[in-house]
Amino acid sequence: MLAKVMGCSVTGVDGLLVRVEVDLAQGLPSFSTVGLAEGAVREAKDRVRAAIRNAGYSFPQHRITVNLAPAAVKKEGTGYDLPMALGILAAAGVLHSNLLDDTAIAGELSLDGSVRPVPGVLPMALAAQQEGMRRFLVPAANAAEAAIVHGLDVYPVERLDQAVAFLAGRAALVPLVIDPADLFARHDRYPVDFADVKGQEYAKRAMEIAAAGGHNVLLTGVPGTGKTMMARRLATILPDLTLEEAIETTKVFSTAGLMPEQTPLLVSRPFRSPHHTVSDAGLIGGGQVPRPGEVSLAHNGVLFLDELPEFKKHVLEVLRQPLEDGTVTIARAASSLRFPARFMLVAAMNPCPCGFLGDGVRTCTCTPLQIQRYRSRLSGPLLDRIDMHVEVPPVQVKELLGRPEGEPSAAIRERVNRARSRQRQRFAGRARLHCNAQMSAKDVKTFCRLDSASADLLGQSITRLGLSARAYHRILKIALTIADLAGAEMPDRSHVAEAIQYRRLRWDG
Repeated sequence: MLAKVMGCSVTGVDGLLVRVEVDLAQGLPSFSTVGLAEGAVREAKDRVRAAIRNAGYSFPQHRITVNLAPAAVKKEGTGYDLPMALGILAAAGVLHSNLLDDTAIAGELSLDGSVRPVPGVLPMALAAQQEGMRRFLVPAANAAEAAIVHGLDVYPVERLDQAVAFLAGRAALVPLVIDPADLFARHDRYPVDFADVKGQEYAKRAMEIAAAGGHNVLLTGVPGTGKTMMARRLATILPDLTLEEAIETTKVFSTAGLMPEQTPLLVSRPFRSPHHTVSDAGLIGGGQVPRPGEVSLAHNGVLFLDELPEFKKHVLEVLRQPLEDGTVTIARAASSLRFPARFMLVAAMNPCPCGFLGDGVRTCTCTPLQIQRYRSRLSGPLLDRIDMHVEVPPVQVKELLGRPEGEPSAAIRERVNRARSRQRQRFAGRARLHCNAQMSAKDVKTFCRLDSASADLLGQSITRLGLSARAYHRILKIALTIADLAGAEMPDRSHVAEAIQYRRLRWDG
């Protein structure tokens, strides 16, 4: 008496089909699970036994062995409950079905036989579709998320007996159909707008350039100048997510179990703002069972680090790999996982511990040693990886009282979209390049050619400011983005001059 059911799992942020093999043998009644089953999977036997009985079926009094293949991969989570239960009923002869071979199944069981939601359903559905499965039985609460995947019939189930009746052909279920275009059209994307920001034209111009080219930004200035306010509105001027980007982003949130209720697909760019007490595992990902961290949850969106020097130094240093590669590699003795982490870093900091260095009204009370220690928390290599260094001056009272509302996010986003369109045409055929900030040194040499006057200006500035080779290439990327916003094919002297202004981090107050 052997039955095979196709279950699903998640490794990293990718789905994996797991064959659930159930064998019923003569002997003393027992229930054992093999195949590197971790805690929640081993505990499934008690949930499955109670669910089968409370759903109106007799639990077989046999020696039950459940094998989860491939056996070399660790099995975590509660999503194996439903395929285990269906496999036991099939092996016992209660469930006769010819649909099991091309049906993927996932779901947690309550003791009363109801099916509870599980995390990671979207990557499971993608894996099932890629492996040629025709159907996917999922908890009703997860069905809309799985139905985003085309080419796979998604059936929502609420109870174990409902799943048995459907597979046996005694009851009909209607596959759920979701049109992603409707989600993009109906969704109210952002509750904030750049129109709320008065004054700060220089800083807003920098944020527009950053959004157009995908550049990282460091905002410095005394408290109350609007650094956090502008950072929280950056996502509102980024280009709209494509369906591919939305699926990538949703996979990360689904795996982490952070999908908002009644939201099958994330259609707005994520904005993550971890507290400065975050650990390196919380920021970069990891844990005993590796889970995506804040950098992966900000994939295709914005990662905002407020009060940057307050973060632990070793936590900030782990940002180097994702800033360069757009991925995070979590290495363990048994396996190595990769999480996506292509995000825009926006950081904000004060010029000194008290925050008032350089303020024309309030007096700084910090000693030179305190200021030096405060700034030394940020390493040179990390600062070098931040494309744009923007000083945000205090806003004058007359600007707050007399100036009308600023330019709305929609108008800025329109210019950003035009610039990004030029970049998509430029990088056509290069799947790894999505914006100017992602160019390598070789790409910069290919796509950004300066005339003699612009090259001379850049060379003199690099020498005078003592900038690194990495800074040289980042200035060229910024200049190319400014040219894209201006509708020019290549940067000219004015574009290079403006780009240089965004690489001058002045500490002199």
